Amino acid sequence: MKRFNLIRVIQITTLLFLNSQIQSYGQTMFATSPDSIRIAYEIRGDKTPVLVFVHGWSCDRSYWQDQLVPLSGSHKIVNIDLAGHGESGLGRKAWTMEAFGADVAAVVKKLGLKNVIMIGHSMGGCVIAEAARQLPRDIVAGLVFVDQYKQLHTPPTPGDIQAFAARFEMNFADSVAAFVRRMFDPKSDSSLVERVAMDMSSAPPAVALEAFRSTWSYSSHVTRTLEELKLPVIFINSDNRPTDIPSIERYGVQVMIMPGVGHFLMMENPEKFNLLLKSAISKIVQ
Repeated sequence: MKRFNLIRVIQITTLLFLNSQIQSYGQTMFATSPDSIRIAYEIRGDKTPVLVFVHGWSCDRSYWQDQLVPLSGSHKIVNIDLAGHGESGLGRKAWTMEAFGADVAAVVKKLGLKNVIMIGHSMGGCVIAEAARQLPRDIVAGLVFVDQYKQLHTPPTPGDIQAFAARFEMNFADSVAAFVRRMFDPKSDSSLVERVAMDMSSAPPAVALEAFRSTWSYSSHVTRTLEELKLPVIFINSDNRPTDIPSIERYGVQVMIMPGVGHFLMMENPEKFNLLLKSAISKIVQ
């Protein structure tokens, strides 16, 4: 028992140290979601189009830190912590994509933003699609999904979703940490891999498990949402697994592939990712 406690203390101390070195929050401000949860966000820059960044499952807004400075010189950037993540509040009854989308919409409405391009990583892709659906049509200029969907033709069944989520239910922390490590490229920096694995595995299980099921369920109707929105949409995917480009382009979505990275491409190779993101933004505003 003493050895286990010592190992855990070392892990926690390492996580706190790495977070102190890596996170670079700006001034935190707050909006209120429709279900009265405090939603944390920060703003940098002042030019349009406005870029709204939304993190992925069990992450927070610090995962976009390598995009903030390079892009804030030419854009206003709004970087958001979804409810139950980062500095945002807990207490929500249902951790769904619709509720997370409302978090983002609440911030956009509070700030009176126009000409917005939303960028969502992983689960954040579902969230920005839902946020755009909830906002007036003249506010959002386009969407950028970062490594969310590799194909758009075969959504998972309820049985698939439950079976996958069940992997995390017995031993949440260890199962999530192992899952996260497998999402990186083998050549990724080991300290980054461990930081993300430890960070995501420390998420509140109740929030994470319901959000996980919801993001998978959302894939069954995301194509309908994209067709309804009629917005420019670009997917920036890693090559860690093959992307079925024809199944995605069928819905008018453009695809960009970033080689040599895993699921956290904006962290694994920020310079290359930022170039691709700038290209995607140019395609949307042209």
